[in-house]
Amino acid sequence: MLYKIKKNVFSRATSAENVSAEVGAAAQANNGRKGSPCIEHFIPGQKYTLLDAKGPGMVRRIWMTLPPGNRNHMRNLIIRMYWDNQECPSVEVPLGDFFGIAHGRQRHMVTKLVGMQDGKGMNSLIQMPFRERAVITIENDSESEVTMVFYQIDFTIGDTLPNADELGYLHAQFRRSNPCNLKEDYVILDEVEGEGCYIGTVLGIREIYREPGAWWGEGEVKFYIDDDKKFPTICGTGAEDYVGNAWGVSELTTPYQGSPICDVENGYSSLYRWHLKDPVYFHKNLKVTIQQLGAGSEKRAELFFGMEGGYYKAVGEAEESDIKLFERSDDYCSVAYWYQILPTKKFPDLPDRFERSRDL
Repeated sequence: MLYKIKKNVFSRATSAENVSAEVGAAAQANNGRKGSPCIEHFIPGQKYTLLDAKGPGMVRRIWMTLPPGNRNHMRNLIIRMYWDNQECPSVEVPLGDFFGIAHGRQRHMVTKLVGMQDGKGMNSLIQMPFRERAVITIENDSESEVTMVFYQIDFTIGDTLPNADELGYLHAQFRRSNPCNLKEDYVILDEVEGEGCYIGTVLGIREIYREPGAWWGEGEVKFYIDDDKKFPTICGTGAEDYVGNAWGVSELTTPYQGSPICDVENGYSSLYRWHLKDPVYFHKNLKVTIQQLGAGSEKRAELFFGMEGGYYKAVGEAEESDIKLFERSDDYCSVAYWYQILPTKKFPDLPDRFERSRDL
């Protein structure tokens, strides 16, 4: 309720014009005229602190941009976020993927949580509470200089936050498997222990097996919650269904779900789904996966996968039909977003630059 004025909450912002977000200290670089709007000459190996704030508080908006069109920069500038003096980051994601677009691409996407306005202005509206301290950094782990990085992080201090045993901190983790192992579900998130709430997924697919009429997206998204072992508590019906579409995907974005990239010619797709209306709560642990399943001509797929494809009847098809469901092995990447009570486990190692970048 913006009309209810909060007496002890104060607005702050950090940018290249006021790196430390000090009171009355912005716009000094050129005697009050525009003089230091960005990080210049961001060289490989350099790390830069975008925010270092004492709490209690709330990060409310992040805006960033850099010269567009460089896939290696979008995939190899790494955003990290640290909450309340934890040594390991709670967010560790390539820049473009964090803002919702896979494969180092840039597309117009505006959603409730993250997006790329006009494909160039990267925005996050995710609320990120912190009790003691918030640190946000960016690292240039590419092989080339970024001439300019513009940013502004808007936050408040003095916020009234839930008790420590109820306060969820934002977490986001990037993964990639290129290619995925045949007959194994791709793991979006695993080894999460504690209490929290899963809020969203960005999923990128590069089709390795490509034939006319073949469809990669029959795989079901599964949520293994708390004591689930062999079978999950929540299981969807297919990749396009998970992002709210049906009978395949087309380039479409909505506030909560969509597919900003459906490059049929080159076999690239980027999907997203925000669980703001249907959050997935967990109290012990959480694992999220998606099956590697497709549909298409058994005769054609058998030439590529052999009998390892494990072909079986597709719903709605006759037993003798050549159209079957079968196991696939494509290139998948993902970002999982969730809130979790601290402390949290250290993430698995981020894929290295080669693994992040190849086949972009």
